[in-house]
Amino acid sequence: MTRIIAIANQKGGVGKTTTAVNLTAALAEARRRVLLVDLDPQGNATMASGVDKRALEASGCEVLLEEVPLERAVVRTESGFDLLPANGDLTAAEIKLADAIAREQRLREILAGAGERWQYVLIDCPPSLSLLTLNALTAADGVLIPMQCEYFALEGLTALLDTIRAVRQRLNPKLEVEGLLRTMYDVRNNLGNEVSSQLLQHFGDKVFRTIVPRNVRLAEAPSHGQPISRYDRESRGAIAYLGLAGEMLRRERGGAGPARAAETSAA
Repeated sequence: MTRIIAIANQKGGVGKTTTAVNLTAALAEARRRVLLVDLDPQGNATMASGVDKRALEASGCEVLLEEVPLERAVVRTESGFDLLPANGDLTAAEIKLADAIAREQRLREILAGAGERWQYVLIDCPPSLSLLTLNALTAADGVLIPMQCEYFALEGLTALLDTIRAVRQRLNPKLEVEGLLRTMYDVRNNLGNEVSSQLLQHFGDKVFRTIVPRNVRLAEAPSHGQPISRYDRESRGAIAYLGLAGEMLRRERGGAGPARAAETSAA
């Protein structure tokens, strides 16, 4: 059975695309069949996966507008996962879909047509509550929320949780929070430690044990068109995302206990 996970946060700069690309690559390394859907018109996940967004024969735009079938637009990456790429054309697709019937359900219908070709589908959402994001949330089983441990991130989290509740009530009753992922974490930052503790207190085992540290190699990898596991496998960033993939797989098997701040730390 395919599990569809939207990676979303209405606040930008929280490591959303970094998480989408590197978690997809890590799941592929665990021998899972994975599709990464780049649903951000910026196309950053496409470029970070080693695919040139300026040279696409077909993209998510044409798929959403039902001009080409999904299988024609999907490309295989060197990292072993499939990618539905994106570029600026997605903005045009969003405009054209605005008047379409059941416009929020277009992506769900497309993915349903793929059957069980993939075990996981990860969707990199735009950093805004747009029609594209609503398509992702309507199609998804769960939402993975990357967030920095800082004051304003908590405000953004509240807004996103309100959006998830609204989508659950009106469009997708099965939608749940897959988990909260602490990113760009610095153990020397007292505020970060405080916010992390608050997250654990309020959300318990919904907070992933894995913590993604601030890591220069992780920041460099996208400019080389590679996931961190290919760019620098020994880096702390690579170890974190491999750990996150393992944690997700254990959760699915029902083997994860309550989250604890000390485990898979950034140290």
